[in-house]
Amino acid sequence: MRKNNETMPVFLINGFLEAGKTQFISFTLQQEYFKADETTVLILCEEGDTEYDPEILKRTKTKVVTVDSLSELTEEFFASIEAAHDPCRVLIEWNGMWPQDQLKLPASWELFQQITIIDGDTFDLYLNNMKPLLGLMVRNSELVIMNRCDEVSDEDIVRYRRGLKALNPQAELIFEDADGEIEMDLLEEDLPYDLKADVVEIKPEHFGIWYIDALDNEERYKGKVFEFTAMALKAPEFPKNYFVTGRMAMTCCEADMTFLGFICKAREARHLETGNWVKVRAKLTYEFWQDYDGIGPVLYAESVEPAEEIKEIVQF
Repeated sequence: MRKNNETMPVFLINGFLEAGKTQFISFTLQQEYFKADETTVLILCEEGDTEYDPEILKRTKTKVVTVDSLSELTEEFFASIEAAHDPCRVLIEWNGMWPQDQLKLPASWELFQQITIIDGDTFDLYLNNMKPLLGLMVRNSELVIMNRCDEVSDEDIVRYRRGLKALNPQAELIFEDADGEIEMDLLEEDLPYDLKADVVEIKPEHFGIWYIDALDNEERYKGKVFEFTAMALKAPEFPKNYFVTGRMAMTCCEADMTFLGFICKAREARHLETGNWVKVRAKLTYEFWQDYDGIGPVLYAESVEPAEEIKEIVQF
């Protein structure tokens, strides 16, 4: 039984209709690492073609509560869940057509983990038509799983991966086909710049590709020197001689812009102000940095010079 002063752990499973959320939750409930001695409540926000097996629900002490409208998810509703079932945790199978930023949990309920499930076969359809909703789901997810990738080309998987990483650089991304997880290291892609060059030139139209690929492939980029044009971002809390250099990117829609950049150490940093455009030549290393929540790219500048503004924004 959960004590009054304990928070209610909540696990949120996102995804559009028929993405595979029910299969994922059914599988997870039966795993040893997810077993619980007390009641689990599963809040079902949409019903697809796949139903939960009553035997699995019974065996895992899971009670299903169905809601038909976002307006039902009130504080009174959540209180009734606790009163009726006294669960030790709550799973929410979210309706992908409901804006996720409208979910308001009680103060004593804590979102422990958020996972987004994506159907590789229909991803382009949702990406082109419902990108803002997709962005809301992916942006706060610790894990994104794209399944049913059997008919998805390697080129498209690489493209999808870049787009998802742009939405949430910290998310763990998994791509699956009928044989299981796809080893991303085996995918070949034609990078639009020459990594064998002494100084690798990153053209403005290739900044997004470079940014995402450098986040994920330390062994490919560590120790190489790059030259590119970007904007400077300064903040009072930055250490001396450090600034962030990057570009504005559109990840979902025009109203949803984000700054993509890497921390850079340069003696010229003290003379820069936020909004200055600079041409940077720097060696890329990988070090611990708080904003990365771990190890991430850090640039050590060889030169930083004033540059003309790039009008175009980065798009994925």
